[in-house]
Amino acid sequence: MVPEAEFTSYYGRPIVKPSPWEADIPAYLFAGGLAAGSSLIAAGADVTGRPVLRRAGRLAALGALSISMAALVHDLGKPSRFTNMLRTAKPTSPMSVGTWILSMYGPFAGLAAAAEVTSLLPEQVRSRGPLRLVGLLGRPAGLVAAVCAPPVAAYTAVLLSDTATPSWHSAYKELPFVFVGSASAAAAGVGMIAAPTHETGPVRRMAAAGALLELAMEQRMERSMGVTAEPLHHGKAGRLMRAAKVLTAAGAAGTLVAGRSRALAAASGAALVLGSACTRFGVFEAGQESAKDPKYTVVPQRERLEREGPVRYQP
Repeated sequence: MVPEAEFTSYYGRPIVKPSPWEADIPAYLFAGGLAAGSSLIAAGADVTGRPVLRRAGRLAALGALSISMAALVHDLGKPSRFTNMLRTAKPTSPMSVGTWILSMYGPFAGLAAAAEVTSLLPEQVRSRGPLRLVGLLGRPAGLVAAVCAPPVAAYTAVLLSDTATPSWHSAYKELPFVFVGSASAAAAGVGMIAAPTHETGPVRRMAAAGALLELAMEQRMERSMGVTAEPLHHGKAGRLMRAAKVLTAAGAAGTLVAGRSRALAAASGAALVLGSACTRFGVFEAGQESAKDPKYTVVPQRERLEREGPVRYQP
């Protein structure tokens, strides 16, 4: 009998090096998605006359964006490395494209949040020169931020799946949909926490739709990934992904029955926010684990060879 093959590599080293990224990056992924979803909610609340929800969305977008940028800069080591990436624009690089997307989105999200802060000042103060101009630009800036928001929510999934890390790369078709659904659910959760129930009807529907999209595409993703889906079910990544599914499903169910209960709406919103964070951290941890085990690199390669045959190079 031939013994079962063991997947090893030279000198015990991984075939694919695990990413040098640390906990800063999943925090960056989560906060960026939350900021994008919050900007969309704020713009919708602005044009439909929901002032508390608009304020919550704009301020949440700025706060989440600040956390996201701080995590990214901390991972890069110093702020100048972020600005250095703006020297060129490379459409084939998700990092370059993402840098420009954030650079376009950030100022408008910040201006919209600044307009919200000035609206809290006394009339005689906010009616003066620069502050008055900031207040007038609040709506246009918020609408531009909302237009830029979907790419902000989706590009981080492209950033992960464009790497050689097995569990990230094999999820390239579905991961953007998972992240967009997760961002929508998390942002809607913040809106449900911060705004009164008479303003959050559309937000509750957005929360349920985002949660459903996340859960459905996550299931489809795991089926399409083959053997590289295994790290999503084991160890730390498995615990995070199970928690994400439970929290997201519970939060979505809560939005459907919350009605006029502010407490239930807030609890459901908190579950959605935590579920979204667990999804980002779980996907991140699964990718790191898949890079450490040669099996997740070798088995997909062999399966592709069996399907497609050897690559033929033309002289």
